[in-house]
Amino acid sequence: MSTPPSPEATPTITVRLNGEERRCPAGLNLQEFLEHVGYRPQLVVVEFNGEILPRSRWFAQPVREADGLEVVTIVGGGS
Repeated sequence: MSTPPSPEATPTITVRLNGEERRCPAGLNLQEFLEHVGYRPQLVVVEFNGEILPRSRWFAQPVREADGLEVVTIVGGGS
């Protein structure tokens, strides 16, 4: 019976999120990355390496070492 790899053995990468370096597991797509760092993807807009990326591309967009992301949360409200 094999044992699953320990968390220390999982490859990680460093990306820049809103100006701060963050470590995350390697191999995530953009949708998975957003969920991993605690965002609700349906409530954010993402600039990925300087380009506003439409949601339709998030599942196909891999997040790689040294990528830069700016994430803006959409906030509802009114008067």
